[in-house]
Amino acid sequence: MKSLFAAALIVSASLTSAFASDTYALDPAHTQTIFTINHLGFSTITGSVRDLEGTLILDTANLQDSTVKVTMAADSVDTGFAARNTALQGPMFFNVAQFPTMTFASKHIRKTGARTMDIQGDFTLLGITKNVVLKTTFNRAAQDTTGTNVYKVGFTATTTIKRSDFGMKAYVPYVGDDVHVTINFEGIKQ
Repeated sequence: MKSLFAAALIVSASLTSAFASDTYALDPAHTQTIFTINHLGFSTITGSVRDLEGTLILDTANLQDSTVKVTMAADSVDTGFAARNTALQGPMFFNVAQFPTMTFASKHIRKTGARTMDIQGDFTLLGITKNVVLKTTFNRAAQDTTGTNVYKVGFTATTTIKRSDFGMKAYVPYVGDDVHVTINFEGIKQ
């Protein structure tokens, strides 16, 4: 009888872990949101969003039940040139006084390959919400053995948005309308 009870406990524990989801907090030291945009056909300007917070709830057994939520501070957009950063914070671009944050919240995750998935969700910029699909690659899940000894997961995602879709129309088409975005995400298991 004891062995039957022990076996039931082992099966129960196995089923719980197989269907459990894990929560990961965005690691701000190792997560980057990088964007590129064409400047008058002469060059491609690169920038990043420095201040990000977010959570990934990852259900490996049922990937479609996973969720991602990220908030980005609009005043943390950095292109490496102070005068341009100041202009980007103004009303013609990010209008940080009225819209201090940008957000992304996933709605659906669809596996597209052994290590790839499409994360579809709502991206909100300047108070306008549009559907965005992040083409995502799973990089790694493992214990970080560099001294922190925390369990981490990592992904890389790309997408392209039209800034004019969000009301950011200044200098279009001279300054590109298409903004190419790459997200390098590391999450720390909670």
